[in-house]
Amino acid sequence: MRYIICALMLALAACAKSAPDAPQVVMKTSEGSITLELYPEKAPATVENFLRYVDEGAYNGSYIYRTTRADNDPMITIIQGGLWAPWRDGRDEDYEPQHPTVIHETTKLSGLSHTDGVISMARMEPGTASSEFFISIGDNTALDFGGARNPDGQGFAAFGRVVDGMDVVRAINTEPVAEGEGFAGQILAAPVEIISVSRK
Repeated sequence: MRYIICALMLALAACAKSAPDAPQVVMKTSEGSITLELYPEKAPATVENFLRYVDEGAYNGSYIYRTTRADNDPMITIIQGGLWAPWRDGRDEDYEPQHPTVIHETTKLSGLSHTDGVISMARMEPGTASSEFFISIGDNTALDFGGARNPDGQGFAAFGRVVDGMDVVRAINTEPVAEGEGFAGQILAAPVEIISVSRK
């Protein structure tokens, strides 16, 4: 019996060692680097979608273009970036994502929450997330499933968190925004370049 227990413990230990670690990516920006840890076991489709853009180099040369905070959005505090270019004339209305949109993995399903440093996918309707992402600054439970940010109550799909570089995230959050009301007043006056995003 003791032999069986020992063999079982060794097998479990081997399985634990062979389990893949949470992948990390480094986002180099013109303001500094941000290291992200992703959680494929919690939000597999969302992580796969994000890494597809990363591995193809799609984010290289893109921008962080939006910041929300108490002076322009009393509900949430985030920075947002990706391939869309809403500061351009017409707000880049013809933008089409490079890949199909991803299913909506809610925080109720993933067990994650929009706490400080969590990265999540931007969306319109549930199931429309593609290339645009945002990083939470402080706790933003209004972005979770059942939160007040969206009338549909489905929240946003969190899929990882910042493990290094929150000082960069916070610095970007404080940068000047363009004039305007609502979304227009949340666009950075000088969008921050994402020089590269790659796996660590």
